Amino acid sequence: MLEEAGFVVDTQKVNQEDLPSRLNEYDAIIVRSATTVRKELIDQCPNLKVIARGGVGMDNIDVDYARNKGLTVINTPAASSLSVAELVFSHIFSLSRFLHRSNREMPVSGDTDFKNLKKNYAGGNELRGRTLGVIGMGRIGRETAQIGLRLGMKVIGTDPMVDQAELQVDLHPDHGATLKVEINTIELNELLAEADIISLHIPGGQGAVLGEEEIAKMKKGVILINAARGGVIDEDALLAGLESGQIAAAGLDVFTNEPTPRKDLINHPKISVSPHIGASTHQAQEKIGIELAEKITEALSK
Repeated sequence: MLEEAGFVVDTQKVNQEDLPSRLNEYDAIIVRSATTVRKELIDQCPNLKVIARGGVGMDNIDVDYARNKGLTVINTPAASSLSVAELVFSHIFSLSRFLHRSNREMPVSGDTDFKNLKKNYAGGNELRGRTLGVIGMGRIGRETAQIGLRLGMKVIGTDPMVDQAELQVDLHPDHGATLKVEINTIELNELLAEADIISLHIPGGQGAVLGEEEIAKMKKGVILINAARGGVIDEDALLAGLESGQIAAAGLDVFTNEPTPRKDLINHPKISVSPHIGASTHQAQEKIGIELAEKITEALSK
């Protein structure tokens, strides 16, 4: 799409340390989460006009500084929302039925321990009727809430920037059957006390939103899901909550120390893990590419 619009496109990866010497060759740069574009780099590259982020979170870019310098900063907030929300529920389903553990243990135990495994993992829970708490009612939080509503869950949300979230739940897309639902957001402490399952959808870079104090306020036996950013849950407090039973289980797609998360997290029997793949579906990547091409073309044509 960019080439058809008349632009020269270079898809060769440039290492972070080489960006200061290479970036002035380009009018625009597209980054994912691994590349950082900070003040120093922006100052070193006066020819740069557009910084585009393939994804939602822009905590790896000094956005305000770049915009104040006259650069256009772009992201793709809508493209991957459904993919991330579906991964959230992949972890929720897995933890609710112990699939993360049975998938690890059955292949190594064979038929010798089948009866014991069946006994250990027969006490799962249905999701219908359980309360889903969504922290952060932006696009991904809303998509997560809509899936919860389709499954018959009670959904509550908190967001200091949102008083009311309007959701449209497709009950039968082929027949056009939809349900409009309005959710009034509540205070964080109220959500912590009510939710059976909590999913975070907030930007990183602000420190831990859920730490020891917040975990103590949660329902005993809560399930926590983080497919947002590493660091928004205090990992030490999470492990302590799992050991005490305050937290029944956790699903993590993101970690504080990526790409080398701590081994006691990824090996913990009560944690379901994935390697930061929330937006990594064929459909999301295609939508991200289309949205980036459209926005970059518009920005560079001005």
